[in-house]
Amino acid sequence: MRPRKMIATAVAVGLSFSTLTACSSSGGGSGSNNSTGPITFVTGKDNANVWPPLIAKWNAAHPKEQVTLKQQSDQADQQLSDLQQHFQAKDANYDVVTVDVVWSAEFAAKGWLVPLTGKNALDTSKLLPATVKAATYNGTLYAAPYASDGGLLYYRKDLVPTAPTTWDQLISDCQGKTSPTITGPKPGCYAGQFAKYEGLTVNAAEAINAAGGVIVKSDGKTPDVNTPEAAKGLDFLVNGFKQGYIPREAIGFQETQSLNAFQAGQLVFMRNWPYADAILNGPGSKVKGKFDIAPLPGPSGHGASSLGGHSLAVSKFSKHQATGAAFVKWMEEPEQQTYDLTKGTLAPVITSLYSDAALVKQFPYLPTLLKSIETAVPRPVTPFYPAVTEAIEVNAYAALQGQTSTTAALAAMQKAIASATG
Repeated sequence: MRPRKMIATAVAVGLSFSTLTACSSSGGGSGSNNSTGPITFVTGKDNANVWPPLIAKWNAAHPKEQVTLKQQSDQADQQLSDLQQHFQAKDANYDVVTVDVVWSAEFAAKGWLVPLTGKNALDTSKLLPATVKAATYNGTLYAAPYASDGGLLYYRKDLVPTAPTTWDQLISDCQGKTSPTITGPKPGCYAGQFAKYEGLTVNAAEAINAAGGVIVKSDGKTPDVNTPEAAKGLDFLVNGFKQGYIPREAIGFQETQSLNAFQAGQLVFMRNWPYADAILNGPGSKVKGKFDIAPLPGPSGHGASSLGGHSLAVSKFSKHQATGAAFVKWMEEPEQQTYDLTKGTLAPVITSLYSDAALVKQFPYLPTLLKSIETAVPRPVTPFYPAVTEAIEVNAYAALQGQTSTTAALAAMQKAIASATG
């Protein structure tokens, strides 16, 4: 998940709608069925107005399978809570839902999603492997990747000649040029998202993974974050506040605040998502034409992005699962996905679009973004994600504030994750 709004689409599959929507029983709403009919699609707030035209297009072609759009809030935690409440109530009116990449495991483990197998099977051969992995639980695909994302380094090319590939290079590039604050005659050096929310989990995980550390083992429940590697990664952020290469104001930054600071010329480097490119090149931006984009740096070379993005999933409680599956697959077609990229600057999940000449001309950062996604490390894939991310946020934030040492923060993080997943 990236803790901001993100919409894109994916890949064409070779199944006809007649196969997907062949009607059998009407379905009871609590198991698999092959029924067609009207559905409701639930997704986070669509600030880019991407969804209404797409749904109107679908509805024009499917008069008996109309889709109604229901928008949630623009806050990821509120979206998650809303979905959990409706799934727990076995609400048949939440037919197709947008699933953040870090929610898939929990939803699948609790039996809330229809597996994309059999007649619902999705052709994943043209999709970015990382997006497919994030939508898979226990070897089964439970959601259709339709939007990917990766963290990127935005840098002022008018202030530094080339993008840094290591943390030391980034810090060196700032020496003598910047202020430890984002006010005054000199810009601050570097900022990401360090407020106590999901964005901090992303930034902390990127730093830890770049240094060779992990947070939770591949079993999805065993913590392994109290290590020298994890300490080295988190120290990059902790020392940033101590030494001043991260402005002290950044302790409250979410995506919008870091973007605003960079756009106003108050930062040399910023970690953010691809959507920021369009805003930074938009009207009123003080850095329009003065910045470029590169992969995130790490301790000894390019770092590791956290994988962001969303998938579409069909509810196990939907009475019209066949229509839900058909709508999901329709959203996987290149025409819809290209529209989402050009309309909402949203990252594709079809690998070939990243080398499409026309799209690269319009979005020059696509090859860099592809590299970011291909080397991305998912945040902990676990059915206990809400508790795991809370453990990361609380303890990493305490370390960034200087309330505890890096070592103590990681020990507390390890203990909290073990308690949540045990």
